[in-house]
Amino acid sequence: MWGHISRSSRRNLCARLFQVPLKYTRCYSDKSSCCDDHNPQAQPTQTLEDVFRDHRQLGVAQDLFMINPLTPGSVFFLPHGTRVFNKLVEFMRAQLRVFGFDEVVSPIIYRKGLWETSGHWDQYQEDMFQVSAYNDEAKEVYGLKPMNCPGHCMMYRNTDRSYRDLPIRFADFSPLHRNEASGALTGLTRVRRFHQDDGHIFCRPDQVAHEINSTIKLVDQVYKVFGMPSYRLLLSTRPEQYIGSLDEWNKAEDALRSVLSESGKEWTVNESDGAFYGPKIDIVMKDLHGKEHQAATIQLDFQLPQRFDLKYRTEDPNITRRPVMVHRAVFGSVERFMAILIEQNQGKWPFWLSPRQMLLIPISDKHVEYAKKVQHEISGIPEISDRSHQLNSNAFYVDIDDRTVPMGTKLRDSYKKGYNYVGVVGNNELLDGTVALRAAGNKNSMILTPSAIREMFITKSSRYE
Repeated sequence: MWGHISRSSRRNLCARLFQVPLKYTRCYSDKSSCCDDHNPQAQPTQTLEDVFRDHRQLGVAQDLFMINPLTPGSVFFLPHGTRVFNKLVEFMRAQLRVFGFDEVVSPIIYRKGLWETSGHWDQYQEDMFQVSAYNDEAKEVYGLKPMNCPGHCMMYRNTDRSYRDLPIRFADFSPLHRNEASGALTGLTRVRRFHQDDGHIFCRPDQVAHEINSTIKLVDQVYKVFGMPSYRLLLSTRPEQYIGSLDEWNKAEDALRSVLSESGKEWTVNESDGAFYGPKIDIVMKDLHGKEHQAATIQLDFQLPQRFDLKYRTEDPNITRRPVMVHRAVFGSVERFMAILIEQNQGKWPFWLSPRQMLLIPISDKHVEYAKKVQHEISGIPEISDRSHQLNSNAFYVDIDDRTVPMGTKLRDSYKKGYNYVGVVGNNELLDGTVALRAAGNKNSMILTPSAIREMFITKSSRYE
């Protein structure tokens, strides 16, 4: 079809092809009963902005995740949802390297004795999943970890530490389990199995202020990338149920008050909402829609170092001191932060984070092979060969729609699924080695080479656009 018209006419035709209706319908319960464009009476037609609000609806519409009653509160991330999940983790890993964290991987199940040492068995048992096992005919009780901190204390204690080694910063993305009430389970925001961008800092008392200020700086940088325009700080103080002495709690709360006062940021006190082992700074962010979310947290802990008998040698090798432990998370849980982003973006993902960055549409079957060649070149993912593929940080998600359905249907589907770019290839593109490319929401198409498109994608990703 493309071989007998001029380049300018081809551009005009591309523009007409890309003018897809903005209105469509969809329901979100059982897919088998979903309404479609051929049954306009099934539900009122609404615009994208009218329909898409809740992250659970968007998760269905964009095939990001699913939840099954056979495993309540545990999320199945589908391929495109996993793309977003992995990108968030990769992004955070890159930031944590800059801020001096070493990533570790810790077990998810421990004997009851560990949780008794940490205090979780007395203070948090009802929110934990317990597992029984028989070892040498004796029944033992285990607990799935709801937090990483006791395991990180064990890792700290595994090596003799000097004051010169501190601060030591551990990061951990392994899954956690908490027995949330079934009635409270909600999409990605209240789950039983989740992943934190968890971090624990073991430091000297004179390093506490610097470490907390550094964490606030990390939060500030991360939230700016994700378009969170503002956040506020809350000092959450001693709860009714706690471990440790009042003197230790007062010391920890005073330390946080001092850091917050010197930070230059506004903060307020959130009485009696601290963790059972220490006070904390909760960071409540506001998204572009004005909705507030509690995600990041910074907690100061004098209790676990004491309970696990953590030490470091001072300048005098015969004298040891206890480190101070700082718990921190920026996303909070990756699942919850992902839900916030889904609703904030309303299905229109920024390119760098998008699970569907580009769709290639071959005009006919004879253009499919060329589309596959373009796919490999733009994505940075080569064809299977006898050699191992090198690590590539500039790999992009480029899909091909080679279904035997009308062009208008393919374009409409690409809009529904949220592709950032759509490229059409036909006879002239095959001859010229180009792609007719259009960005979502833009009626004008560009004729570009695959290498030029890839360079543009690399630039956008480097700028978090």
